[in-house]
Amino acid sequence: MHSESNPATNLPIKPRRGRPKKTSVDALDTRDALLRAGMQILTESGFIRSGIDPILKSIGVPKGSFYHYFPSKEAFGLAVLARYRRYFEAKLDGFLLDESFSPLERLQRFAQDAQDGIVRHEFKRGCLVGNLEQESSLLSETFREQLQATYQSWQIRVATCLLESQKQGEIDLTVNINDISQAFWIGWEGAVHRARLVKSTQPLSLFMAFFIQAIQIKTD
Repeated sequence: MHSESNPATNLPIKPRRGRPKKTSVDALDTRDALLRAGMQILTESGFIRSGIDPILKSIGVPKGSFYHYFPSKEAFGLAVLARYRRYFEAKLDGFLLDESFSPLERLQRFAQDAQDGIVRHEFKRGCLVGNLEQESSLLSETFREQLQATYQSWQIRVATCLLESQKQGEIDLTVNINDISQAFWIGWEGAVHRARLVKSTQPLSLFMAFFIQAIQIKTD
């Protein structure tokens, strides 16, 4: 059997390959795409007010596919929270473990980066955990437990940084380091909410200046 040839060139015609299939969301991992979209929407609107349909529409996923990966909206919300926790832990570690800066500078650099992010997203996105905390009275006990565990994880990281700061003589704390770390997150989350309200980073700058001044060793 002879292969066909192109009469213009007398060269064999190569068999056409089938068109490559369009890259589908499934091929890119539907579950991961859903979680990314969920992180974006929950940082803007929280959990209670966020519907599933806008999330599905944003990435072109049918509702049937959603329920293949998540049996309920709550299961989805918990998975989004777990992913956000891992993301934010890595972010904190990137700043607070950077030994090229002093411990207090690390904390201030984290705060500045967060402020830049809020401005970049035009004050529409806050902290996913802070948003969920505001809705805590409407969430399940499992949700509240995971929120508390997330805060505890973040507090441990800030406490470790402050302990190093204390050892280096930057701060002189007469109270428990863990209490100061908890106070940081209570104040920080409040400042994030106020910044979104007034569409200004001033509340965040004010809180950080107050916090650093309160714990830093006073020099004559």
